[in-house]
Amino acid sequence: GGGAVHAIYGTLLITLGATIISVPIGLMTSIYLVEYGEGRRLARGITFLVDVMTGIPSIVAGLFIYSVFALIVGPGTRMGIMGSLALSVLMIPVVVRGSEELLRIVPNELREASYALGVPKWLTILKVVLPTSIAGITTSVMLAISRVIGETAPLLLTAGFTQSLNTNIFNGQMMTLPVFAYNQYMNQGTNPDASVARAWAAALTLILIVMVLNLLARLIAKLFAPKVTGR
Repeated sequence: GGGAVHAIYGTLLITLGATIISVPIGLMTSIYLVEYGEGRRLARGITFLVDVMTGIPSIVAGLFIYSVFALIVGPGTRMGIMGSLALSVLMIPVVVRGSEELLRIVPNELREASYALGVPKWLTILKVVLPTSIAGITTSVMLAISRVIGETAPLLLTAGFTQSLNTNIFNGQMMTLPVFAYNQYMNQGTNPDASVARAWAAALTLILIVMVLNLLARLIAKLFAPKVTGR
């Protein structure tokens, strides 16, 4: 008995929260590094910190967020938003690195043509640079999402686990598919076969969600990519 709809909702909401936090921060950081910070000490420091964050074990991100909320709210606090913040710590360096490389390969001739028409730099970035690299940026965001959507350790510490459906990431514990699969396998109870089957079903559902998200990313990239027309 029992299903995983609460884990599916939890996975989607927590990952969505992490994406909303990570993508703007990561994209703006990469824009600064490529367009404004060339040769500056601050840019070198940011690059060093991003490299360090890339190698952080996932459980360290979970412990960091748990410790912050334990100091601010109180020990034992677990919420969906804590899981989103922990995953965003892991997502941000992936988004920064991927977006930075894609922004660097945009030809400078496009920027110079825009400047020659009197377009300010911020508008050139918004209307020329980003649309040119939107397909690759979308792919890097999807890689970041795929990197974190299967994480178990940081979510065990931050989002916790529950047997009931909770759609409010700012209140109460939330179940996610990786934690659900882990819980079903480790606590098999009186019917081990059913528990193991639910764990495998959760893993399959997670793979299907990643596949659907990748298809959506390809569709978005195709829709927003600049159109090549003849003269």
